[in-house]
Parts: sequence; C-alpha cells; structure tokens
Amino acid sequence: MTPAIKRAKQAKIKYTVHEYDHDPAAESYGKEAAEKLGVDPGRVFKTLVVDGGALYVAVVPVLQQLDLKLMAKAVGAKKLAMADVKVVERTTGYVVGGVSPLGQKKRLATVIDESALEGETLFVSGGRRGLDIELAPRDLADLTGATFAPVAR
Repeated sequence: MTPAIKRAKQAKIKYTVHEYDHDPAAESYGKEAAEKLGVDPGRVFKTLVVDGGALYVAVVPVLQQLDLKLMAKAVGAKKLAMADVKVVERTTGYVVGGVSPLGQKKRLATVIDESALEGETLFVSGGRRGLDIELAPRDLADLTGATFAPVAR
C-alpha cells in the first residue's frame, strides 16, 4: 500500500484503486493510464512540482500543459520553473512518473486545475507507475489542502 492509498483510506473517503501494467517505454504516463484503464483522458490528471523559491504542486489534465504564469498567479509567486527531479523525489517520497498529490513526505501548497470540477471523479497517480486512484475532486482538495484555479492550457 502506497502512502497515497493509505492517506485516502485513513480519511475514510470514497475512492477506487486502479492498477495496470506500466510500459517503461511509454512516452506519457498519464496518457498510458487513460488508455490502459479505458477512461476519458480528460479525467486523468498528472501531478507536477514547480519551484519558485518554494515548491508547489500542480494537478492538471494529462492532455494539457501546466501554464507556469497562471500557476504563479494562483500561488502568489513571481516566477516558477519545473522543479529538479531529484528535489521532487526527495521532497514527495515518490519517483517521477508516479508522484501522487496524496501522501507526500512534505505537504506542499497544491493547486488543482479548475477543470477537475467538471467531473464527478478524477484519476491521479496512486504513488507509483501503473497505479491510479480515482476520487472526487473536492475530496482530493480536502486531503491536500488544495485550491482550484485555471492553471492548465
């Protein structure tokens, strides 16, 4: 059980764990998850960590990109850049490609793209490649202390 799944279980929220055979050659982990789970890619979100002097987490649809300017505005930072892979792994406790917004070693300010509110549930990494967790967007926000804002393009 990953820290992400453990966190959802402890919170006693409604969630579903989805496992699939991860292909290490996959170009996009999020698109791979959508294909292998047979779900609309618009419901699958990736977890990205950005650095602006402090680290922040962005949760955005896999078919879109994080807009760093919109993310900076959402968190009140002057300028953001993608965080260094080693820093991400050390801070979150997860391997890149399997970073979950849930159960990170260090809780970081999190912003979920507002498009997540369009669906009843969304899929995010469950804490390793080949593992996703499906839950309600508001439950994800409650468990991570996240806000919703337009941060994807």
